[in-house]
Amino acid sequence: MKVNIDEGVFNDAYLPYLGEMARTQVYFGGSSSGKSVFLAQRDVVDLMQGGRNFLVCRQVGRTLRGSVVQEIKKIISDWGLSDIMSVNKSDGTVTCSNGYQIVFAGLDDVEKLKSIVPAKGVFTDIRIEEATESDFRTVKQLMKRQRGGSDKTPKRLTLSFNPILKNHWIYKKYFAGLGWADKQTKYESDDLLILKTTYKDNKFLTAQDVADLESETDEYFYNVYTLGNWGVLGNVIFTNWKVEDLSGMQDQFTNHRHGLDFGYSADPAAGVFTHYDNKRKTIYIYDELYEKGLTNDVLAVHVIEKAGDSYVVCDSAEPKSIAELQRDGVSALSAEKGKDSVNFGIQWLQRQSIVIDKGCVNTINELSQYKWKEDKSGEALRKPIDKFNHAIDGLRYAYERDMKAARTVAWEW
Repeated sequence: MKVNIDEGVFNDAYLPYLGEMARTQVYFGGSSSGKSVFLAQRDVVDLMQGGRNFLVCRQVGRTLRGSVVQEIKKIISDWGLSDIMSVNKSDGTVTCSNGYQIVFAGLDDVEKLKSIVPAKGVFTDIRIEEATESDFRTVKQLMKRQRGGSDKTPKRLTLSFNPILKNHWIYKKYFAGLGWADKQTKYESDDLLILKTTYKDNKFLTAQDVADLESETDEYFYNVYTLGNWGVLGNVIFTNWKVEDLSGMQDQFTNHRHGLDFGYSADPAAGVFTHYDNKRKTIYIYDELYEKGLTNDVLAVHVIEKAGDSYVVCDSAEPKSIAELQRDGVSALSAEKGKDSVNFGIQWLQRQSIVIDKGCVNTINELSQYKWKEDKSGEALRKPIDKFNHAIDGLRYAYERDMKAARTVAWEW
């Protein structure tokens, strides 16, 4: 079957990279730059040509269905490829008539990846969407999945993301040694390609899309999400935390504190599952839930999976959701909140030591970026930004009773 694809379906900035074969490829930049759509388009083009299998990943596997899988299905439909490409309804796997496949997997259980193999040949391509959600050790494990096959077919690891902060492992591994400057848009060698794009490279945006990005007033968010630059944050709220591998310690975690912030379409449902060592004033965040599009019945299943029958303190703004979770078996309680509860909660959490499991990447990203609002001169105001606070809100709810006890002691003293 001969397929003709109009070049007009691609953004011009990406066209030169349709055939790019560098071993490691990094596509990053501002929001709405079109990088994820281009990479999905390239996957489909390469799949038709044969010889390549794709393992497309995100940190949480369930999030693939509403993002990458849907994007690739749309491309297959728009390009009229349904006769040569089938999509498995249960897991989204795309199989071309030539036998090669696009397979989707979450990185939240790397062990499961060992059993995933394509129907024909080996995985020549690994692509990680929202790569800032992943950790370096997981990516190293993934690359082992590419062993075998023919030397004539080059292997590729492709990462795509919006930049966050310069202390992220991706920056340290791929950018720091290059002396990368914000004004750069490209780096090319035989082994590494880095391409930076912004909304200006996406011809498919509406005027309103552009206006929304250009009207951002916060300097950090404008630099990162509009201009696509790696961020440097002053006035961050939390510096009292560190990341460790807590996977072997969960049997010791019995003094549970769990919290849940509701979300659905625009914001994620964000749960944090923790243990509190009150003698050492140390919070251990050993698991998280961070996902959009979960109805309450599905949310209940995931919360029970992580919390068991332990209490989960939920955002009191949604009593109906709390009632539905209770109906479905979650030991859900309503947060009390109260006057100045946000700032008091922040102050209490700042007095603790926080240890986060390396797999809780969304909570890590929030703690990295949650900061005080600033005045025109850059001085911090004692009011936090209303962004990157979903897991943090869940953490505040989880420790309300401990905060209340501290507030009572302080009052009696």
